[in-house]
Amino acid sequence: MPDRRTPIWLLPNLLSLDAPLVAVAWLSIFARTWRVDYLEWPHYAALALVVWALYVADRLLDNTVRAEGLADSPRHRFHRRFRHLLIHGVWIALLLALALAAFRLPVEIFFYVAAVGVVVVAFFAISLFSGSRSEIPYAKNLAAGLSFGLGTAIGAHVHVPAEGVLALLWSPEMLSFSLLCMLNISAIDLWELSRRSPDPEVKASYELSLTLPLALLIGSGLLFAVRADPYTQPFYISIMVAAAALYVLNRIRHRFSLDLLRIFADLCLLLAWVYFLIDHAARSWGPPPP
Repeated sequence: MPDRRTPIWLLPNLLSLDAPLVAVAWLSIFARTWRVDYLEWPHYAALALVVWALYVADRLLDNTVRAEGLADSPRHRFHRRFRHLLIHGVWIALLLALALAAFRLPVEIFFYVAAVGVVVVAFFAISLFSGSRSEIPYAKNLAAGLSFGLGTAIGAHVHVPAEGVLALLWSPEMLSFSLLCMLNISAIDLWELSRRSPDPEVKASYELSLTLPLALLIGSGLLFAVRADPYTQPFYISIMVAAAALYVLNRIRHRFSLDLLRIFADLCLLLAWVYFLIDHAARSWGPPPP
């Protein structure tokens, strides 16, 4: 188990439970946005298992291929310590997810999984050949954000009538969420590199690299929210809530450790889920949308 001195709030990150929690929360958002009235528990369970397995596999790969610079990272130190146990856990999680997909999910889900698999393979390929940790791995983060967004959305989109894989690939909701995930991942890299650099100009450039795209995401979310129908509008407001929370966190990042910032970055995405639930509950008391 983790070291006795490990704070409790860090355990979800060490055990790679934060990403599955975010994925499950946003799957429920996608389902309500696309008017999928009810998703059975196998959709959420399969998603959580796959996301957990992929995140653990990425951290194990970090320790194997890109071990330099990771010695002081608690999550990678934890994965080195329990490497063999976690490898078995990855295989078990993937097999359970496959069994759920084969026996409890629509057969069309495999067409979606094939599309997501291409992006996931691209992500791990980029990871193998990524450069120095002194640079932001934007290509890797883009592939990670897109694979996370696609993987999260497929459980709901497979139930949308007259839609298909190609429609999901061009879905503005999926692309918006993928961009949000990419910025969430890039934020950690930017904060880490900013603390390493003693140059104030470099620190300012790193902050701008996150502030500008977050501002653009908030602006585009506002534009989509104004033009969206009543069912879709809360989704884009949730995107804005998460992006605004990341923006605020970026401004006050100096007050927190990097480990705590990783937790807060994921909480920003969960804060949007809380807003969505409150908005959904408030709308349920009023007249139905036209």
